[in-house]
Amino acid sequence: MNKKLVGIFIVMILISTIFSIDINATNIYNPFDGGWIEDRDGVTILHVSGTNYEMGYQYGFLLKEDIPTTLRMLKTFFEKHGMSYDELVSKWNILKNYFPEEYKNELQGLVDSSGLTDEEIGVLHIFHDAVNLITCCGGITWGKATKDGELIHLRSGDMDIFLNDTETGTFLSENQVIIIRDPVDGYASMSPVLIGDIGTYGGINEKGIAVSETTVMTDDTTLHGITASFRMRMVLDNAETGQEAINIMNSNKTCGWSLLISDGNIPEGYALEQTANTSIVCLWNSTGESKEPFWSIDDIMRRSNCFISPECAEFELNRNYYDTSGVKGLIYYILGLDSHFIPWTHYRVLSQGYEKHWGNLNLSNTMEMLRDIYLGETDIIFNIMMKMYFYQPCHQWVANPKTGDMLICFGSEGKLSCENPVHSFNLFELLESEPP
Repeated sequence: MNKKLVGIFIVMILISTIFSIDINATNIYNPFDGGWIEDRDGVTILHVSGTNYEMGYQYGFLLKEDIPTTLRMLKTFFEKHGMSYDELVSKWNILKNYFPEEYKNELQGLVDSSGLTDEEIGVLHIFHDAVNLITCCGGITWGKATKDGELIHLRSGDMDIFLNDTETGTFLSENQVIIIRDPVDGYASMSPVLIGDIGTYGGINEKGIAVSETTVMTDDTTLHGITASFRMRMVLDNAETGQEAINIMNSNKTCGWSLLISDGNIPEGYALEQTANTSIVCLWNSTGESKEPFWSIDDIMRRSNCFISPECAEFELNRNYYDTSGVKGLIYYILGLDSHFIPWTHYRVLSQGYEKHWGNLNLSNTMEMLRDIYLGETDIIFNIMMKMYFYQPCHQWVANPKTGDMLICFGSEGKLSCENPVHSFNLFELLESEPP
């Protein structure tokens, strides 16, 4: 009997030890808790959730092998434009002081799990604000312009499809993911990004808000603010109205941007043009939208890489004339007097595409319209520009932020995104999916 009691006592000690280990283990962060990767139709989708630190840790842990690839390509890009790594680090050491604490925590999580240094992660996150050279376009349609009155947000992210990593052979356009983000203290969202980037250059959130950017080169810039990619991330994490999104994007400005903001609940779209010290909110029927050579279209906002508001246009680099349209604009460009014939042509062909489909726009034909434009099928001048690779879309998407539906295509080795298949995803469905 005594031996049996001793045996029971020993077993109880062992069990209590096991349970105490389990209890303590709950305090040890599991990188797979709330973060996982899935492949849908050949597209990599990264799921992250929890606190900012946890989301950053999940991100770096799950894509540890691919983040250095992005960093090496961006270094090459910066060097190509005459900017050394040390100069980038100096810029980061200023910019990082303006980041909200929660995003500093998220970046720290990324550092802790990816194996990269603070400086390397920092350089990866100042892409736009360091050089501000990327070309894109965007548009918003709603109300009478769409088939069912629902809002549709469009973006073409134009970067460099020929930029590749000599170490792995990976091209920049191939090193992209869709992030499904579900923060514990914020709103869930979906956005395509370069692998390693916590910020975003466009996406939608669960509250029916969408945001995207087009770069505008200006001489009114500062490093004393929050980079645009993180302000857009702040919009997706925190905004539930268009006005809240505008307020966030207007805080701590840094460089020149034409930002498109959608509120799918009203529905209505806004353009926000800004430099470091100037900001103009534009509606489709604002007086400035019809200042020649630009023109307004009912219930449609669209932007390329130039300002429409004269208040912001005066700060643009290499823009010596407000009206750079038509033959005179082409002559200005050829003679090197003004470079804005190119973005004006981009604006014109996008506008004409919208006018052609006005009143009948839905997600599917909006994407078709965008792809046809970039394939050079709608305009001979833009066709020539595309053959000269003036615009190189790494990804293109159209979305209904209210329903969570998004159509998206990605670039690949030597191929524009408009030449590759279109994929369909839904934010709310992806939020409900579970890891295998």
